Amino acid sequence: MEIRHYQPSDLAQISQLFYDTVHTVNAADYSQEQLDVWATGQLDLKAWNESFLAHHTFVAVVSNQLVGFGDITTAGYLDRLYVHKDYQGQGIATALCHKLENAAACDLFTTHASITAKPFFERRGYRVIHEQQVSRKGVELTNYVMQKNR
Repeated sequence: MEIRHYQPSDLAQISQLFYDTVHTVNAADYSQEQLDVWATGQLDLKAWNESFLAHHTFVAVVSNQLVGFGDITTAGYLDRLYVHKDYQGQGIATALCHKLENAAACDLFTTHASITAKPFFERRGYRVIHEQQVSRKGVELTNYVMQKNR
């Protein structure tokens, strides 16, 4: 596995990975209605690219296939972390998270973790600050504000 910096040419693969992962991996914890508003299949590619370029963004690649991605701000907000549905449990999220945390110039990391991702972040030493409901198109989704000190 290679972990490298994001390139705008990665965006098409990231878009598909995001949709597929949300609709399969997160299906055990969220309803179909929730999955449909979370990952609609119609990303604002320009906005995502601008966000990725403004953050520290890394992708994981195996045999020329993008199998994971994540981004973090310099201030330590871990915005997105997703691993391809067929590559779960292989240490990809751990490797990406390590790289992201090392890239941020801060002493405190924060993320908004899904129900599905919460145990992963707890194993990394993140603690739940509070549970919250996020509304997307009038549909409520539960996630957790979590933090960890360097």
